[in-house]
Amino acid sequence: MRVTKHEHACLRLEREGEQLIIDPGTFTLPLQNLAGTVGVVLTHEHPDHWTPEHLRRIREHAPGIPIYGPAGVAAAAAEFDVITVAHGDTATAGPFALRFFGGRHAVIHESIPTIDNVGVLVDDAVYYPGDAYSLPDGVDVRLLAAPVGAPWLKIGDAMDFVLAVKPAHAFATHDMTLSRIGLDMHRSRLQWATQQHGGQFTALEPGESIDL
Repeated sequence: MRVTKHEHACLRLEREGEQLIIDPGTFTLPLQNLAGTVGVVLTHEHPDHWTPEHLRRIREHAPGIPIYGPAGVAAAAAEFDVITVAHGDTATAGPFALRFFGGRHAVIHESIPTIDNVGVLVDDAVYYPGDAYSLPDGVDVRLLAAPVGAPWLKIGDAMDFVLAVKPAHAFATHDMTLSRIGLDMHRSRLQWATQQHGGQFTALEPGESIDL
């Protein structure tokens, strides 16, 4: 499997000539090479994780593919017939097996409503939590896409999340709100956390990939 990081929170997973797209939002440039897309996962409804324009463009290249997301996404993106998923649910998209964890977005502030959020585990190997620290209990994660910068994120909590997951490999995502200096500093903290259990950390720029 090849995992490609795109801008901010967007990921592309490729296997057997088919691909799964996760969280293409407002900070993500229009995706290219969409032929072979078999599904989309949206972890929550905030616009930095999905836009109608992205979904319409994907569906133009891959009509009828399933789009999975929690109830809040299904309501916000009603025109796209989102298939609602929640903690403990499983699904498939082409050759990809999906498992969902968690249920709520991390708290930003008490004045801001807390919305639905699901983390997604792909093929029992690649885990992305969306905007939360939900753990994929009982899973040996081979590759963790770890959030590194956000209004809801304190780097110490992000480090604790990586320490709890104990991934064999990790990279930082959810990063467009950080300056270059801030991104490099926060990546170094996640690198330290990944290495504490013998894992390897890779600093991926948009368009760069990891092969599992």
